[in-house]
Amino acid sequence: MSQDLTLYYAPGTCAQAVLIALHEAGAAFQAQRLNMAEGAQRTPAYLAINPKGRVPALVTPQGVLTETAALLLYVAQTHPDKQLAPLGDPFQLARLQEFNSYLASTVHISHAHRPRAARWADDEAAQKAMQAKVPHNMRDAFALIEQHYLGDKTWVMGEQYTVADGYLFTMAGWLKSDSVDINEFPRVAAHYARVAARPAVQAALAQSA
Repeated sequence: MSQDLTLYYAPGTCAQAVLIALHEAGAAFQAQRLNMAEGAQRTPAYLAINPKGRVPALVTPQGVLTETAALLLYVAQTHPDKQLAPLGDPFQLARLQEFNSYLASTVHISHAHRPRAARWADDEAAQKAMQAKVPHNMRDAFALIEQHYLGDKTWVMGEQYTVADGYLFTMAGWLKSDSVDINEFPRVAAHYARVAARPAVQAALAQSA
């Protein structure tokens, strides 16, 4: 099977969600690991692939795609038999995109204020103030996910596992570093355990270890 896809990723980043999705899809792909601590994302070679200097980036036969939510939908659409998104239902697909957009625009940004506060302020006191707010903001976000999005469902979208589940798993894995105990959110914690038990997820985690 030809490998027409190349994923650029770094451990501990949101790119993990795409790596999980590719394994869930049974996709033929290559994975290129970037050492972001050494600045690999800022090298001319990588900036030629992704001028944003971030991960993930997915090289496809048609060109390069970036942004996690876009890559997740691409994987689902190019592997429809795996049912990783409700592709035949416009409303449910929009709900999936709503959830993934919330993770990208709110949860990820809330988390990023801790390790990357310098993106938003040069003043050290301002950076510390933002970092101090991270646990509160992450708790607020996961309380919403716990009640509004997960509820009593097995997966984010109900009984069908989708790319949203690997994305939530990735974000929930950041809670500890943000000084939040995942067990404060029993449904999120149970969902995290269910995702972690999936063979494709275990393969993705082993690859990025």
